[in-house]
Amino acid sequence: MRCEVLAIGTELLLGQIVDTNSAWLGEQLALIGVDCHYQTKVGDNLGRIVSSLEQALDRSEAVIVCGGLGPTQDDITREAIAEVMGVELVRDEEVLGRIRAMFESRGRAMAGNNARQADVPVGATVIEQRRGTAPGLVCPVGEKVVYAVPGVPYEMEEMFERAIGPDLRERMGVRATIVSRVLRTWGDAESTLAERVGHRLEALDASGNPTLAFLASGIEGIKIRITAKAEDAEQAWKLVDAEEAELRAVLGPLVFGVDDETMEHAVLQLLQQRDWTLAVAESVTGGLVGSRLTAPAGAGDVFRGGLVSYASDVKFRLLDVPEGPVVSEEAAAAMATGVRRLVGADVGLAVTGVAGPTEQDGQPVGTVIFGLDIDGAVETHRTRLPGDRDRVRQFACISLLNLLRLRLLEWSPAGSTP
Repeated sequence: MRCEVLAIGTELLLGQIVDTNSAWLGEQLALIGVDCHYQTKVGDNLGRIVSSLEQALDRSEAVIVCGGLGPTQDDITREAIAEVMGVELVRDEEVLGRIRAMFESRGRAMAGNNARQADVPVGATVIEQRRGTAPGLVCPVGEKVVYAVPGVPYEMEEMFERAIGPDLRERMGVRATIVSRVLRTWGDAESTLAERVGHRLEALDASGNPTLAFLASGIEGIKIRITAKAEDAEQAWKLVDAEEAELRAVLGPLVFGVDDETMEHAVLQLLQQRDWTLAVAESVTGGLVGSRLTAPAGAGDVFRGGLVSYASDVKFRLLDVPEGPVVSEEAAAAMATGVRRLVGADVGLAVTGVAGPTEQDGQPVGTVIFGLDIDGAVETHRTRLPGDRDRVRQFACISLLNLLRLRLLEWSPAGSTP
């Protein structure tokens, strides 16, 4: 079964409000096995809403319309649905009574405009409102159906869970579940990743289930989404598990996390497994690395602290960096060793470079040098990062953390000491 989502509101098109409803509904539809191939936003214009509804009904068996059920003149979802159904709007006195009682329970008088919320297309069924004044609607259009729900997420979600989800399951007859898992990677471009897993794409194209999708996520790398459909969640997750194993066998350490797991989460977990502590010296990133490392809960178990040594004399005085150019391998190595000793950690991590807008120490914009000291074993890496000042700093941050992650994977098993 296919169900589209149509979000109503000119404010959505102007970017004044972010459409979180469509994302939430897409997730819920997937969980009950309903395909959602289109999600559309349209402004508060009767003709365009009617056109969008008719187009959606041509493509899908069901449509969920979010918003436009309020009491003001620009709330015209009811009128649009009635026009598509080819019927009139009739005021439902029972619904009106519930709206009036809701106002009275709050010690307020109901405005006359609120009576519009009790107008129902002939043949439609009302979804009783329990969290707001606007009722929802279940509107048959031939053998298809249009659901209307308020745009307020708190109200919309309750109506979907109580009424729309169960109604869709009943209409489907056969239940199915769609589940997804995202593998997060760093180090390869999207095209390179696609080449690496080309044989899997060919195999899955033939079977049709599960499916793979590549999601470019900027400074967070490339995500590979595995989606599977089955009669129940257990069978669907088995398909996902099997495909994840196939991908990991090909991609190896390019995969640093799953779903919401960040690069810093992966680094902290590896350090914790080895009972190692970490210190960071930052120049070009200005504290971004430390900020990311302290975001996950439990970071204090392994991250002892850091130093934002932005000025050259701070590097010289506090980190024992030799006098001279600070955008150099020698400086990065000294920073990593200096902060490890200063803070008293097992691992020292450092970054220096040129974010722009002008070159420094004879180095072009985008030059970044990493330093790593694991109990006296020191290494440095030079790279040239693309983008403007902010992107250079952000790329430097995650690239440095990824360097540490890869080195931690290469070191001795969990529980050992450096």
